[in-house]
Amino acid sequence: MSTEPRPPRPRLAESLHGIVDAGLQTAQTRLELLAVELQEEKLRLTGLALNTVLAGLLLGFGLVFLMVFLTVLFWDEHRLLALGISTAICLGGGLLAASNAARAFCSGTKLFSASLAELARDRAALKKPD
Repeated sequence: MSTEPRPPRPRLAESLHGIVDAGLQTAQTRLELLAVELQEEKLRLTGLALNTVLAGLLLGFGLVFLMVFLTVLFWDEHRLLALGISTAICLGGGLLAASNAARAFCSGTKLFSASLAELARDRAALKKPD
């Protein structure tokens, strides 16, 4: 028989401490992922807003100058036709842009998709029988 001392068994409090610590580490990781996703979404929306405003402004100026050019070009013979066509093009483009904006708004965003996927994996891992 050996007289070696046996290593002490971990106490219940130490085991619970380890479980709580692991849970807190997991929660911290998920919150950090959530913060990163929020930052990415903020940057994406800022760039989208800037490009949208710039594109609208430049296209608007271009369209106004085109309408003035066509009206002056056809001033002697067909000025009303030139103004009517310019108006129809502007209204059609505006309706198309509004339709695209409504579709983009209704399609939603993928905000927090990575966080939700990680939480689903965590839940699946907890439900697995060992």
